[in-house]
Amino acid sequence: MEFLLDPSIWAGLLTLIVLEIVLGIDNLVFIAILADKLPPKQRDKARLIGLSLALVMRLGLLSLISWLVTLTRPLFSPGDFSFSGRDLILLVGGVFLLFKATMELHERLENRPLEHQGNKNYASFWAVVIQIVVLDAVFSLDAVITAVGMVNNLPVMMTAVVIAMGVMLLASKPLTSFVNAHPTVVVLCLSFLLMIGLSLVAEGFGFHIPKGYLYAAIGFSIVIELFNQIARRNFIRHQSRRPMRERTAEAILRLMGGRQRNVSASSEDNALTEVMPQETFKDEERYMINGVLTLASRSIRSIMTPRGEISWVDAERPQDEIRMQLLDTPHSLFPVCRGELDEVIGVVRAKELLVALDQGKDVATYAAAMPAIIVPETLDPINLLGVLRRAKGSFVIVTNEFGVVQGLITPLDVLEAIAGEFPDEDETPDIVADGDGWLVKGGTDLHSLQQLLDYHELVKPEDDHASLAGLLIAQKGILPQPGEIIDMPPLHFHIVEATDYRIDLVRVTKDQPHNEDEE
Repeated sequence: MEFLLDPSIWAGLLTLIVLEIVLGIDNLVFIAILADKLPPKQRDKARLIGLSLALVMRLGLLSLISWLVTLTRPLFSPGDFSFSGRDLILLVGGVFLLFKATMELHERLENRPLEHQGNKNYASFWAVVIQIVVLDAVFSLDAVITAVGMVNNLPVMMTAVVIAMGVMLLASKPLTSFVNAHPTVVVLCLSFLLMIGLSLVAEGFGFHIPKGYLYAAIGFSIVIELFNQIARRNFIRHQSRRPMRERTAEAILRLMGGRQRNVSASSEDNALTEVMPQETFKDEERYMINGVLTLASRSIRSIMTPRGEISWVDAERPQDEIRMQLLDTPHSLFPVCRGELDEVIGVVRAKELLVALDQGKDVATYAAAMPAIIVPETLDPINLLGVLRRAKGSFVIVTNEFGVVQGLITPLDVLEAIAGEFPDEDETPDIVADGDGWLVKGGTDLHSLQQLLDYHELVKPEDDHASLAGLLIAQKGILPQPGEIIDMPPLHFHIVEATDYRIDLVRVTKDQPHNEDEE
């Protein structure tokens, strides 16, 4: 036991442990890649069996130190080269690493399946274990020769190998999880194995490559990959701050072939978009799907019929005038108010109110029996759907924080937000094609307009307007006058009709791309 008090023994032991761990890292990386081919329940077992066999193999080789020394003696010398047993083993191991790493890269780049087992493709358990054992044989020889060259004490060498293998056993599972969770790391590790295999082949031919060069190259690559992983993690963290609904909507829109609003989308998403056919959806289908996906991000103001377009019944007017109003308008539902729109009494059906008028009933009393459903303009459109269900075919009235009526929403308004406009008999379409442009009403919803123009920069979350008129007033700073042109390349807005307090009609034109590549 006196040798345990020798400081040189402890220094050699610690140094050898570190070297054995370093020499085993590349072995661990390849084991992690091979273990990923197995079902999850078998991966730990394969790692334990593979590393345990490696430990037995290294201890056995250490016990044959005298035989290992003879492996460096030349066996034959063809031409200018001489080959020893060690050289032949290094050659075979290097060729094996080159072949296996190349095949792994091919499988991952071409996505070639392995043996089919259940719902996922997995490799055979023992086939993977055999590959791990063969790989261990190559790396065990390198590690054992390193141990023989550093320390002359067999117990110290065996102790260092056992400790290093224990550390490798503990690190194998987390390293495997990390490597297989990052595809770019797998490719990088396979590139390392190609480099190591090439160095082993060179060693077999007598060309010594200093290990420092290999480790410097590997270290530099790892630093670059570390930066890549940090950048990717920050990107994912930034994306996670956005609502899941918004991210899902953008992903589906990219699959439909629509233009991307966020040009910094991940490369995986862009690759998936390129794989999907661009003509899978027709324009009408794309419009409807986009309407569904963007409904939650819209405001009620962009969906409702605005205050200025509401047809309402004044309960204080003579009954004959009320009857004529009901007969002259195509609407089936009317809000009944007392003197002004903000004094809502109730909501009635036109035909039922006509019957009540024929029976001489008081309009205000009759309307009070059917109170209106009122919602704030800050209500979320998704929650609005539940309110409309409770309305049972009627509409809801939208008010601001001061109780002033802003508009009303019917189920048809929600349908138009999804599928496009359905004009009434007394209405004209909001958007009409006009030569190389479009005539657009000032109150047209921006979502509908940007869908038609295929330009997704009109609606921005931070803006407080929902109509074309609101956008143009915000751009100009004041109410534009007829004849003015507001440029928002590639769009140009020519004010056709406007009054002192609103924009009625705008002609919109769009610059055409010079070629398909620019488009």
